[in-house]
Amino acid sequence: MGKRLSSITTRTGDDGTTGLADGSRLAKNNLRVHAMGDVDELNSHLGLLLTEPLPEPLATELTRIQHDLFDLGAALCMPGFDVFPPQAVARLDQLIAEFNKPLPRLDEFILPGGMRASAYAHIARTVCRRAERVLVDLREESPIPDDLLLYLNRLSDFLFVAARWIHHKHGVRDVQWKKGFNRPEDAA
Repeated sequence: MGKRLSSITTRTGDDGTTGLADGSRLAKNNLRVHAMGDVDELNSHLGLLLTEPLPEPLATELTRIQHDLFDLGAALCMPGFDVFPPQAVARLDQLIAEFNKPLPRLDEFILPGGMRASAYAHIARTVCRRAERVLVDLREESPIPDDLLLYLNRLSDFLFVAARWIHHKHGVRDVQWKKGFNRPEDAA
């Protein structure tokens, strides 16, 4: 980024468009803009999660992921340029294995919740899945680097594992989904 913003209010978006890094402008309801916004929202949710007291190395890794998300947003903002670090997906694969290793076997779906930090991780996971869906839609109309989709897919998996890992580190049990929980005929 050659320039830093000295004025936040530019008025260039008053007409319902937003600027890309290449100087082009898109409508604010364009899929590329939606994708950039969803990635930004995801990053903000990770920032919220980082306000919680998190055991290491999770806090450090989440900060690294925030930087990856800025790189991913830059790749979306510069169509035709793949500025996303190629090792980012492999690093997430390693993190998933590392954080999942001490967790008990998952026999059933779990409900988001428990500790606040775990719930925040689940919210970030669902926002990540939404961003991934928008990228799939965007890919149908415009080429995007494959590693962007791979990264968001792996990141949502990592955030699920992180939510469970937070509980594990604090000795809190995940709340498992119970089929038929609200049906009296199944409650016997």
